[in-house]
Amino acid sequence: MPSERPTASGGQDLRDLIAGAAVEERAELLDGWLAGLLPPGGGVALVAVGGLGRRELPPYPDVDLLLLHDGWPGIGTVADQVWYPIWERKLPLDHAVRTVEEALAVAEQDVKAALGLLDARHLAGDPALTARLRGVAVGSWQSRAAHRLAALREVTEARWRDRGELAFLLEGDLKEARGGLRDATTLRGIGYAQIADTPRPAARAAAARLRETREALHHAAGRRCDRLLAELREPVAALLGVPDREALLRRVSEDARTLAYAADDAWRAVDRWRGRAGKPGPRRPLADGVVESGGEVRLARALRPDPVLPLRVAAAAATHRLPIAVSTLDWLVAHCPPLPEPWPASARNAFLTLLGAGPALVDVWEACDRAGLVTRWLPEWGRVRFAPQYDPVHRHTVDRHLIETAATAARYAHEVTRPDLLVLGALVHDLGKGLGECDHCVAGVAPAALVCARIGLSAADTAVITDLVRHHLLLADVATRRDLADPATLPPVAEAVGTVDQLELLHALTLSDAAATGPGAWSDWKGKLVAELVGRVAGYLGSGPVPAPGLPDPARFAGGPLPVVTWRDGLVSVLAPDRPGLLAAVAGCLARHRLDVLAATVAVSPAQVGLAAGSDAAGRPEPVGARALVECEVRPRYGDPPAPGLLLDALRRAVLAGPEPPRPADPAGEVRLRWCHDATDATILEVRATDAPGLLHRITAALAEAGADVRTARVATYGAAAVDAFYLVGEYSRVEVEKAVTGRVGG
Repeated sequence: MPSERPTASGGQDLRDLIAGAAVEERAELLDGWLAGLLPPGGGVALVAVGGLGRRELPPYPDVDLLLLHDGWPGIGTVADQVWYPIWERKLPLDHAVRTVEEALAVAEQDVKAALGLLDARHLAGDPALTARLRGVAVGSWQSRAAHRLAALREVTEARWRDRGELAFLLEGDLKEARGGLRDATTLRGIGYAQIADTPRPAARAAAARLRETREALHHAAGRRCDRLLAELREPVAALLGVPDREALLRRVSEDARTLAYAADDAWRAVDRWRGRAGKPGPRRPLADGVVESGGEVRLARALRPDPVLPLRVAAAAATHRLPIAVSTLDWLVAHCPPLPEPWPASARNAFLTLLGAGPALVDVWEACDRAGLVTRWLPEWGRVRFAPQYDPVHRHTVDRHLIETAATAARYAHEVTRPDLLVLGALVHDLGKGLGECDHCVAGVAPAALVCARIGLSAADTAVITDLVRHHLLLADVATRRDLADPATLPPVAEAVGTVDQLELLHALTLSDAAATGPGAWSDWKGKLVAELVGRVAGYLGSGPVPAPGLPDPARFAGGPLPVVTWRDGLVSVLAPDRPGLLAAVAGCLARHRLDVLAATVAVSPAQVGLAAGSDAAGRPEPVGARALVECEVRPRYGDPPAPGLLLDALRRAVLAGPEPPRPADPAGEVRLRWCHDATDATILEVRATDAPGLLHRITAALAEAGADVRTARVATYGAAAVDAFYLVGEYSRVEVEKAVTGRVGG
């Protein structure tokens, strides 16, 4: 029965709670108690199904029971005698009262019920009833395998879409997410159909460890809980005897990916059985000693073990978008010797071909990693393997992120002079994560250089790769946090990049890295800023003229006096006379209309001639004062966006009236301020805080309040974090600015 909630300080005594003997004892006690609830008499049987049938019982289990009978009229009274004691113990009960024929009829319509009957286990009463039910259920599952597995696949894929992938979730559902315990049950179902040898030993071991993790999770939570919540990681790690919460997340990720890979392989076997993925026939040669057979990549014949053969097989599989047969992977692991160092050219070429294969790289790499080949090729990979990323903007673990980045980088193969170095740089760009240094870009240079030396890259190409690793965040950081029109912005970037070819590689890596990170890491707005920076740096390096700074073409805003306001495709633009508090006025109006600002720029032009509609008595254009262009990428916080006409009118009034004080709001948590001096005529204030409704309004109102005028701004949101840079001019006190911003934002 449920145990008392332990703490993380119990040491070995706590781990005894999740030992196999304790789980077996709990199952025996529950079985005995449930069996004793059935009154004596013939024609009735109490049957455990689902997890209870498999004796997979966490501390707070579901009790899945079926009361079978042969048509006995007094079955309602018997059912009350069984169910009510369970309810009184407040155990979650999933129950049914049926004849054998009724149970089979339900299973015919509900694949989940049919799957549960495969694990039917007799608890009490007439064993002949249970034996007949299970025998017919298993026989029907096998005889109607095509129909049953099609239905099972449909519900499985729907569950995956709904619950996500356990391996890449910080608080994943150990049971329902892809790669969770529910998939272990699905593998059993495919195995019962006698189509594939499932589950294989690795999948069985992964499922056993996930059950142990769920056991510890229930104890740590003191209740039924299948999500590995952040606050429970430390006590769960203590119960399992793993070093810390990161080691726990790595363990869960490894087990989940093992089960997910096993599920993919099993469903491919089902496809082959049904004739979807290919029928046995002539073998199609793919590479030296490598063929396609039955929709899978296999070895052509009995080959002499060759250290390059695994890479050749992987490259052929990715190039032709085919899976590698599990038996082939097993043979490669068992018989192929390790690669010499540095690698021969044939190995390096096969490896770079694999990396350049595009999206097909992901599944092939995962298969090789599951087999243990990848860490043989690159021992450095072991450090990032299954490593979690705690920033919610990331959707994958570190290792999968690197593979996704390399797969994405293949899109830009025709836009750079060295596509081979692009995909290799994408693979190694985050190897510095987990090394204990704050700047993973710098920390990653050494392991990236080791990889280059291992695969036999030249010194010149190694320098290109290490520079990519060192500067892979440079373009995005500068584009979103610095004034691109400021003459002081370009020289440091150009010096770091060095050449136009390296700039193109870095641009492609930036785009690939962002796309592989997740939707919160990029937007068209950021892409536009990075592209503008790249164009300016290319001009600075001598490939063409540097684009002229200043505001966009004034004709774009023709049609009336200032202010001119537009809103198209989520982009709000305000052209108005420059004055202190303009950005605060715009941000406040957007916040009041429930529009979150994802990114923003402010550009100010000096007083100019020829931009005004009026002229003096001699017909000469009158000079106009400095103007500011405020552009904000926005999205509704919830619900539908405001009516365009109402928003534009409100923005015009706000710009003319000036900023309003921000409304009271919950504090945004820790706020970090950083002063920078890499600008020609302004001081840069970087504000980093947790994103919240109205955050930009509060910051800009605080700056105006402290007397700081915003000449230029770069506002960016990365998932749950905001990183805003403000170019400040005017007479102000840093102390007063810091006091105002932290008071408004941090609460």
